[in-house]
Amino acid sequence: MTRPAQTPDGSPDHASAAATGDGRGAGGRSAPWVRTRLRSAPSSAVLAAALAFVAVLLAAALPRAVDRGADQALRSFLDDRGPASTSLLATSEARYGKQSVDELDSVRDALVARTGVGFAVAPAGPVHGSQAVKARDLANPELPHPDGVPPKLDLLYLREAGAHAELVAGRWPGGGSPDGPVPVALSQQAAQTLGVRVGTVLETFAGGFSTPISAEVVGLYRATDEADVYWTGLPCLTRACQKNTPGVPPLRFWQTAALVGPDGLGRLGDWGEGAEDFWRLPVDTGRLRADRLPGVAAEIAAYVSGPTTSDLRRATLRGDLRVTSRLPELFKQARARQQAAAPLAAIGPAGVAGVAAVVFCLAAALTADRRESELRLLLARGGSPGGIVGRLLGEGAVTVLPAAVLATGLATWLLPTPRWTATLLAAGAVTLLALLAFPVRAAALLSARRRGPAPRRRLVAELLVVAATAAAVFEVRSRGVAPAGEGLDPLLVAAPLLLALCGGLVLARLQPVLVGALARMAGRRPGLVGFLGLARAARGTGGRSRPSVLPLIALLLAVTTGGFGSTVLDAVDAGRLRVARLTVGGDVQIAAPYGGALPPEMVRAAAALPGVRTSVGVWTDDQAFVFGTDQGSTQVTVIVAEPAAYAELARTVGRGPFDAALISGAAGGGAAGAPASADAPLPALFSSGLAKVASGGTYRLSLSGGDELRIRSVGVVEGTPARGGTGGALVVLPAGPTTALVPRTGKPDRWFATGEVDGARVREAVRATAPAAAAGQFTVRTSAATAAELGSDPLQRSAGRLFWASVAGAAGFALLAVLLTLVRAAPERAALLARLRTMGLRPRDGFRLILTEALPQALAATLGGALVAAAAVALLGPAMDLSALVGSTVPTGLRLAALPVLAQALGLAVLVTLAVLAEAAISGRRQITTELRAGDQR
Repeated sequence: MTRPAQTPDGSPDHASAAATGDGRGAGGRSAPWVRTRLRSAPSSAVLAAALAFVAVLLAAALPRAVDRGADQALRSFLDDRGPASTSLLATSEARYGKQSVDELDSVRDALVARTGVGFAVAPAGPVHGSQAVKARDLANPELPHPDGVPPKLDLLYLREAGAHAELVAGRWPGGGSPDGPVPVALSQQAAQTLGVRVGTVLETFAGGFSTPISAEVVGLYRATDEADVYWTGLPCLTRACQKNTPGVPPLRFWQTAALVGPDGLGRLGDWGEGAEDFWRLPVDTGRLRADRLPGVAAEIAAYVSGPTTSDLRRATLRGDLRVTSRLPELFKQARARQQAAAPLAAIGPAGVAGVAAVVFCLAAALTADRRESELRLLLARGGSPGGIVGRLLGEGAVTVLPAAVLATGLATWLLPTPRWTATLLAAGAVTLLALLAFPVRAAALLSARRRGPAPRRRLVAELLVVAATAAAVFEVRSRGVAPAGEGLDPLLVAAPLLLALCGGLVLARLQPVLVGALARMAGRRPGLVGFLGLARAARGTGGRSRPSVLPLIALLLAVTTGGFGSTVLDAVDAGRLRVARLTVGGDVQIAAPYGGALPPEMVRAAAALPGVRTSVGVWTDDQAFVFGTDQGSTQVTVIVAEPAAYAELARTVGRGPFDAALISGAAGGGAAGAPASADAPLPALFSSGLAKVASGGTYRLSLSGGDELRIRSVGVVEGTPARGGTGGALVVLPAGPTTALVPRTGKPDRWFATGEVDGARVREAVRATAPAAAAGQFTVRTSAATAAELGSDPLQRSAGRLFWASVAGAAGFALLAVLLTLVRAAPERAALLARLRTMGLRPRDGFRLILTEALPQALAATLGGALVAAAAVALLGPAMDLSALVGSTVPTGLRLAALPVLAQALGLAVLVTLAVLAEAAISGRRQITTELRAGDQR
């Protein structure tokens, strides 16, 4: 009678019997392999399905999350530019004598008919009509004339204007005598501003080639929604606009526009010395997709100036039809932003993929170790290697494929997006890895005879990895990151992973030596637990000469990618804060209205707020002139401030730092704060541009109010916190001596402060101290709000979310790698502990032995990962441009920050330690008890 095969613990192996025909079901038939195998080890099947489900879910969700983030970033970028910038504007000279509403509509239909393939018109629909080329000055003396300039009136015809506005008085324009005034409808707000009512006749001036013409207000309307896209880009149709004339000084005047009826189309040319028909087609940005952006850009380029434009000119019989749009330019900017952020956003997912691959390899190795005797028994009893591997594939398919399908479906449901290719490819690749990992390991186990280690082959492989890593790092440092337009940079993504792989190989070489030395040191001391644990950590398990390198690589990959990515995000946050400080001029700025000054009580209240470290009031003048330069006279910006506080502000902000002692002493060597004599020139700091045209000596400074000062240059500064940028001529004067000569310079119009100041408290202080007549005219800006505005871009938020999700996934897979390593060594460790228990080993000593064996590798890996992450930042940082993630142009380069790297390493070290403690506490005692009951069968 043939006995069924047994597993290493002595229980019958029904799967082996089923595979060789010894297991009989009802009627003498062989039991199916897969069913028998799953029944004999249900927990292993559930764990394999769970691992495949999680990995495939992450793989399928990643490209969909990236696609959704890219689409959202593109649409937000375009929407922020406004509908005028995201529209197609077609214009043509009005056709005198042939102008009609139907003809305008036919051109509109022809324009709309050529959209809809890659892009479409927004639901708001096109806006079209005709407009007088020039606005006319109104001659009515009763109309308001700010600064003595008469108001201007534009005339337009708008199709379907009544659908977007409601009539509040009179009627819509129509009819009228060809020789009489042009009937027009005016907005109610413009009529109130100009003092016009229904029945008013607006006269115009005659001069040059224009003839007198008048317009009669026959109706007043109110826009249903002034923010409606319909009114975008149209000249002052919903209210009167106050504008300034060119020149110095600028003069203010009012300008508005009025609507004419269909029968007034022919009179627009007389009003504006010509008329122009227009059709504005707002593009539906909600339908645009980042992956189709190049194709859409090509279509719109053809629409603007290409074959589509030529076809439209022939179809509409308008040879002068012109189409303009900012969309091609905006598409280039959006594409450049997306490609600049892609390499930085891909580092985290690449790390997760590497750690997940290591985990699958570890799981396959663990399964092969547990089932090695079963597989060899099948081979010895007549099974072929191909047949056995085929059965293992079938066994894996039953658990992996349903989990993969379910995970892919869940990812597509949670993250809807119209793109499927990347999702299916990623899910398929992970499914294939999960399905083939164990069969490939089994095939290698069954086809190769037991051979000793091959140190030469391993050394050659390690040298190849080191060479590839050195080449990748050298290439990235020499050429920098791939320029915009070339897409994802594979070298920048692969270089940190290659560095982590090199670190794992080096650590695998060093760890046995170092831990072995610690074991020998522990052997000289009393006690057996430390020596045994360290000795097992140094040599590995299962008769190996060294520990497995896979757990080291998994932990190093997790720590390296996490540390490197968190350093990038930390640098992005620091870059935003620097840009915000440069923009604001500090952490807080209070600005008075133009020509005004800050009340002293406002400055005192703001300076007394909690968190203020340095504060300074600044008086500025942008219309000053320096006489005596090489150019004769040079227009400059004058800054008057207290030297010490202003120097501290400039140093903190990082723009225009200088030594306060240069201008803090009195002019001419007198006591601080007062000039030595009335004729002594004031010490001044010149900007570098002004210093180039100033040959030396004293100069005459003329302020905008007519005051004059004598100044001498005592130093050079590069910019000022009070003004953005470093260009322009600049003069910095000390407040004390300058105020003594020109008292009005002692009333600052700007206040700057540094420190952690609450913006809400600043605004409250400004409201409480502002004069009633100027309430609401003082502006408050904070660096925190400016930095938050820079970071509100969906492109940056998507990259940050993707990175932190990748860090969490990598940490989870790294913990799983540690647990799999512990499980792989559990049988041998349990046997050892059982023997030691019979010799009097206490349970807590067994617990210490497990920790001593498992923790050195995990802690060494986290420490090595921190070092590798720091090396990656030092080696790759100089080539990285973070401008796309910061939201503004910043210098290229990435500096090493210890805190982000240590936070990632210590966090993962704590998680690994907790996992080891939990595994030792939960499974250690149960395994020992099992060994004591079953006896040693090894």
